[in-house]
Amino acid sequence: MTARLLLVRHGETEWHAENRYAGVSDVALTDKGRAQAAALASWAAGSGVDAIVCSPLSRARLTAGPAAKTLGLEPEVVEELREVDFGWGEGRTIEEMDREDPDAVRRFREDAEAGAFPGSEPPSAAAVRASGALRSLARRHQGHRVLVVAHNTLLRIALCELLGLPVGRYRRIFPRLDNGAVTEIEISGDDTALRALNVPAHPVPAPAPAAHHAGN
Repeated sequence: MTARLLLVRHGETEWHAENRYAGVSDVALTDKGRAQAAALASWAAGSGVDAIVCSPLSRARLTAGPAAKTLGLEPEVVEELREVDFGWGEGRTIEEMDREDPDAVRRFREDAEAGAFPGSEPPSAAAVRASGALRSLARRHQGHRVLVVAHNTLLRIALCELLGLPVGRYRRIFPRLDNGAVTEIEISGDDTALRALNVPAHPVPAPAPAAHHAGN
């Protein structure tokens, strides 16, 4: 039996609007982020979702909330799905860091594992906890579709780990997951297949009413 996991990056936050690294900090959603959560709920209504799981950070819980309410589900909060701790980079833009220590930024851009920001969680460690959490969800929800609301960096790292790609190059392999977009994977045992990547969560249109023709 397989499980389909629908991986979603939470809605836009105040820091993301400014391109600041938001890791373990709890940052509020913007109006746009709340609209993205509402759009996700409309999409989820026609997506066949059987369960909803989210990170413990408020931006993920608030993004998952409207979908859970629409589907009459109680979201499960999974601690291991929290975002990566960016250490020295937390709350800062890449331009601010580059002005202070351009060599550190260059090393990070070349290889996010070998050049991880000082004091940050290494991508390899994040990959272990994130991929372990997703595999556990797949085992518990075989034959079902699970909506998972988490974070940009964590989900890209997890995708690399699950698909057998170099974790330290996650930024080049998956440059970005958009807020509120859906990435679908299928997990069967130790095997993972990527079914869709970074697809906007547009509402599923209702079927058109049947046409009525006058008799001859």
